[in-house]
Amino acid sequence: MTREELNGLSTLALAHVGDAVYELLVRTHLAASGKVRAADLHRAAVSIVKAPAQARAAAVILPLLTEEEHAVYRRGRNSHVNSVPHGASKAEYHAATALEAVFGWLYLAGEHGRVSELFAAIVTSLSY
Repeated sequence: MTREELNGLSTLALAHVGDAVYELLVRTHLAASGKVRAADLHRAAVSIVKAPAQARAAAVILPLLTEEEHAVYRRGRNSHVNSVPHGASKAEYHAATALEAVFGWLYLAGEHGRVSELFAAIVTSLSY
C-alpha cells in the first residue's frame, strides 16, 4: 500500500492487521524455540500477546521508532476503544493497540524487514 492509502486507514484497522502479524511472529518464534506440546505453545503465546505483555513490548521498541512510526504509535495509543479486557489497565490496552498499529502499518507498507527488526528487539526482552 502507498503511504497515502495507509494514512487513510483507521488506526483500529491498522491494529487489526497488526494483531495478526504480531501473533504470527510470536507463534513462529515459539515454534522455532523448541516447544513441542501444543498446550505449552498456546500458554506461552497467550502470555506474550496479552495487553500487559504487549505494553511492555511497546516500551522496548518506542525508543527505536522513526518519526513516522512514532506518529502511527501515537495515533494507536490515542485511538478510542470501546472496552478494555480484564487483566489489563486502560493505559496497557492503549499501548498494546499502538504496538499493533505500528506492526500493521509496517506490514501493509511492505516493510517486512523493519517488522522483523522491531520484533527481534522485543524477543530479546521476553521472559516466559
